Amino acid sequence: MIYFDNSATTRPYKEVIDSFVKVSSEYFGNPSSLHGLGVQAEKLLTQARAQMANLLAVKPTEIYFTSGGTESNNLAIKGTALVHKNKGRHLILSSVEHPSVRGAMEQLKSADFEITYLTVDSYGRVSVEDVKASIRKDTILVSVMHVNNEVGTIQPIKEIGKLLKQYPTILFHVDGVQAIGKVPLNLVKNNVDLCSVSAHKFHGLKGTGALFIKEGVRLDPLLSGGNQEWQVRSGTENVAGTVAMAKALRMTMGKSESGLKKMERVKSVLRTELEKMDGLTINTPLEHSAPHILNFSIKGIKSEVLIHALEQKGIFLSTTSACSSKKQLPSQTLLAMGVPDELADSAFRISLSYDNTEEEARTVAGAIEDAARQLRKVMKLDEL
Repeated sequence: MIYFDNSATTRPYKEVIDSFVKVSSEYFGNPSSLHGLGVQAEKLLTQARAQMANLLAVKPTEIYFTSGGTESNNLAIKGTALVHKNKGRHLILSSVEHPSVRGAMEQLKSADFEITYLTVDSYGRVSVEDVKASIRKDTILVSVMHVNNEVGTIQPIKEIGKLLKQYPTILFHVDGVQAIGKVPLNLVKNNVDLCSVSAHKFHGLKGTGALFIKEGVRLDPLLSGGNQEWQVRSGTENVAGTVAMAKALRMTMGKSESGLKKMERVKSVLRTELEKMDGLTINTPLEHSAPHILNFSIKGIKSEVLIHALEQKGIFLSTTSACSSKKQLPSQTLLAMGVPDELADSAFRISLSYDNTEEEARTVAGAIEDAARQLRKVMKLDEL
């Protein structure tokens, strides 16, 4: 099996699963309980929070545990809007955000908030000048993802953060789900107020995530209840999941120096081999691009058909984002970049982990070419 769908989810490290099982089995107390088991669980939760904070170069009190990237994005956006609705009702985001960001924004629109969608260039990047031009007196939030989940474009987060220092009343949210462990970003130095994290994107477990909330930033909670997570995110904490997430992040960061170099070589091989194919267009930009994502289109080939053909050969990749792939609609990100409908409807995403190899890259490129050739033959026969 060759697994090239790591932006959808990664294979959990064995050590991560082992730590989850151990904590679930031996330290199963509720961290809010006063007895010994509860105290043990609370201690593990505190340690996991401190480890996450240290790895992200922030304070432990700025890490809030959630169920994943979608909840973190919703909490950051809706929490900001609700707490600051009397100051302003204008929010800004890029036109290529993840569905959990776009969906949260659209929900707010029905509650009388105004949304500005920033256009992107042909590389999928927003313009800092456009961000500045979109700011109004009633703007309360700018939300721009660090790495696009479909094409891998890296947004100018540092430049936007620098711009927003001139506007201290505007909060800056970054969806960092696809960037953690692949594209470094100092949250504090770059004026980020809120940043979303999801464990299963860096070999942790699904259902665990975190939201960085800069010290002094207030959010209205989405969930009411027992006032866990400093009254921002109620609900009994997933201690085993957070311990496993901290371990996954620690292992990923520990492998990053050599892993990223290897990943870049694998992506380079893939790009070189795929560019030789007739009718294939690379959609991922050469510059300002994350090392793990490569998006391409094959003219005339339906995405889902080729995906299943490759699956028969034990090769797994995807179309758009995993959240949107079953809708069988053209990629909204590619359309926003100006990619023609026909190519947007035949787009594929390869996404790598540190474990993938150059040999796998060559094998996959060859399999894609063979499968496309066979499918074109079938299409010609159907036309007869």
